Amino acid sequence: MALITFLVEDNKTIRDNLVPALEDLVNGHVVGYAETESGALAWLAAHPDAWQLLIVDLFLKEGSGLGVLSGCRDRRPDQRIVVLSNYITSDIRTRCLALGADAVFDKSRDLDAFIEYCNADRPSGLAAL
Repeated sequence: MALITFLVEDNKTIRDNLVPALEDLVNGHVVGYAETESGALAWLAAHPDAWQLLIVDLFLKEGSGLGVLSGCRDRRPDQRIVVLSNYITSDIRTRCLALGADAVFDKSRDLDAFIEYCNADRPSGLAAL
């Protein structure tokens, strides 16, 4: 059973590599993606119960991942949000967590930790369906 995932990432190469990695390493099923803040927020508003894990990059073609985080404050408690970005400083990490991210990972250094997080004992909402 798959971990239902929505991806907010504007880099096609990263999406093309991340989607199969999620499928293979965490039994994830990516139900869609957005390249912009407005696209992500529109999809999330139209599909509030259609995801268990939201993976968000900070730099997007339009808007930012911070705006996506801000727009997810009304999510269910069992839905998790992970920031996966190349620009993670201690200040950015603190800001992301304050905006509601459950975890923050650097794409260039923390991929193993990201995979471990996705495979960790999942709260009921992250249990494989």
